[in-house]
Amino acid sequence: MSEAQVTNVPEISVSELSGALKRTIEDRFGFVRVRGEISNYRGPHSSGHAYFCLKDENARIDAVVWKSSFLRMRVKPQEGLEVIATGKVSTFPGKSSYQIIIESIEPAGIGALMALFEERRRRLAAEGLFDEARKQLLPFLPERIGVVTSPTGAVIRDILHRIEDRFPVHVLVWPVRVQGETSAAEVTAAIEGFNLLPEEGPLRRPDLIIVARGGGSLEDLWSFNEETVVRAAASSLLPLISAIGHETDWTLIDYAADLRAPTPTGAAEKAVPVRLELLASMADLDRRHQGAMLRLMDRQRAELRALTRALPQGEAIISFPRQRLDRAGSGLAGALMRGHDQHRIALARLSHRLASQSPHAKMARAGQRLEALDARMLRCLEVGFERRTQRLTHAAARLTTARATRLRAEKERISSATKTLEALAQRQRRAFGAGLSLRAAHLRSLGQLLQSLGYRQVLARGFALIRDAEGRPLRLASQVEDGAQLNIEFADGSKTAVAGAMGASAGGATKRLADRPAGKDAKKSGQGSLF
Repeated sequence: MSEAQVTNVPEISVSELSGALKRTIEDRFGFVRVRGEISNYRGPHSSGHAYFCLKDENARIDAVVWKSSFLRMRVKPQEGLEVIATGKVSTFPGKSSYQIIIESIEPAGIGALMALFEERRRRLAAEGLFDEARKQLLPFLPERIGVVTSPTGAVIRDILHRIEDRFPVHVLVWPVRVQGETSAAEVTAAIEGFNLLPEEGPLRRPDLIIVARGGGSLEDLWSFNEETVVRAAASSLLPLISAIGHETDWTLIDYAADLRAPTPTGAAEKAVPVRLELLASMADLDRRHQGAMLRLMDRQRAELRALTRALPQGEAIISFPRQRLDRAGSGLAGALMRGHDQHRIALARLSHRLASQSPHAKMARAGQRLEALDARMLRCLEVGFERRTQRLTHAAARLTTARATRLRAEKERISSATKTLEALAQRQRRAFGAGLSLRAAHLRSLGQLLQSLGYRQVLARGFALIRDAEGRPLRLASQVEDGAQLNIEFADGSKTAVAGAMGASAGGATKRLADRPAGKDAKKSGQGSLF
């Protein structure tokens, strides 16, 4: 009974069993949310997929994140991070194992977020993104301010209102989402976009950037902890003020920004000064400047009067210069004569030197040098011609000798090659004739073997070959059905016949064949003669 039950169980293949298990598990569980710690994570595979495990104190499960889902994830997998993974449970038939295909990951509570926050803060600080030395000073009075925030919230209204109260300047608003999956990418694009604006034109680059958002939970502010946002803020060429949340809220962009404001309103206050206070300060400085100028003029006027009283009379001042002028005038005539004589002597010397350097003298000397060079050139040409003639004669003799030697060597080489070629041709003819004789003898032997082994030799010895209507040879009587048409081949030709029922013995078959009518009567019976 047990054997019959086992035999009646239908057989299925391993692939069918694996497919049935896969459908059962996927239909039973569908989408699940699993909480566990990420283990054995080594980063995304070269294909873009990510493979790791989720574990707790007592169990573990394989996990996989496809490339398309990995690129959309706001929180990326990290080794040791406790997360809540959302996905569906499936199986992998290649290893007969089950796994969870994750579509989204979120940190498991505030503790996990804070651990991720601290780990990311330490890593970026080690890269130097939070160093005070790289932070820029804010402009005292910016002409244009760029604000990165939501255009519909209360934050932008507070910033615009406080800037208008303190010192009205032109404000450019780059609208972004301040929370959600696309928030980090939009904030990063806004910071980089402000830096890429031209310095001149209708839409000019701002002098200062404010990144602002209202208060919220750690999860709401998490977009400003993303690495792309922090790196964009750190690499900004424009000074940047971060105003995220309330005074007690800290995000990673606060460390990378050039200045952190406790609130968005505080960011507006740090961006521009108070216009009325500036006007009052300028008026006070103007009054102090005018008073200082009046006091300086009074002091300099008093000093001038004191110096005037200390100066001597005009005649006393010019008496000594007048005396020196008279003495210089009396000695001027003698000095002029001496200077005239010295210049005349120098002019005579220069005239002699100029005569020696006249164009006629230079041309005469140049003509003499040219004649000497002409004679030297003629001698050099004659000597060079003789030397070249000798070299050409020597080279011609060497070439003639070398040509004769080369011709003799080539003739000897051609003669040797011709002899070698003739010997090889004779060897080839002999080898071809011998090979042809061997192949002819082999062919004759194969023909004789084929003739001796052919079935026609068997037919000549009294045997017959029986084929069915389709020409297939029949070897067994069980292959022939009654009434089948047969083709019998003898040594001298072929005959057709129709098979009939066989008796129990060969004697019965012979008797029926002897009693069977021949000729036209045989045709009426429907059975032809086999002989």
